[in-house]
Amino acid sequence: MKRHQLLHSGQRPFTCYVCKKTFSQKCNMKRHQLIHSGQHPFTCDVCKKTFSQKSIMKRHQLIHSGQRPFTCDVCKKTVIQKCNMKRHQLIHTGEHPFTCDVCKKTFIQKCNMKRHQLIHSGRHPFTCDVCKKNVHSEV
Repeated sequence: MKRHQLLHSGQRPFTCYVCKKTFSQKCNMKRHQLIHSGQHPFTCDVCKKTFSQKSIMKRHQLIHSGQRPFTCDVCKKTVIQKCNMKRHQLIHTGEHPFTCDVCKKTFIQKCNMKRHQLIHSGRHPFTCDVCKKNVHSEV
């Protein structure tokens, strides 16, 4: 019970020694650490792609089955993962939960905000294959 209650307390006493991500339960940290080990003991029986975690392989296998278990109540779009549905539903609510701390522009997805922030950083991590110019976005 004490271990379970850590989920609700906000405490995350277990830290991955590689990436410093924190966890409320030791078993979740150990499962996470397989990502860094290079081990991929789980194999998709359809395409032979390998995975570090069984749960990730199971989620991947939905691609082959055609199953899309999550349906948007508003527009009936279907997706494979619950997290993708939550992100999709932000389109209907108009919510933009991520805000650039420099210019206050808002975004639905964190990855889009991070990409946007390259504009302010002066970094240009992408290179054009044709002219070799460095740019801040792949798009």
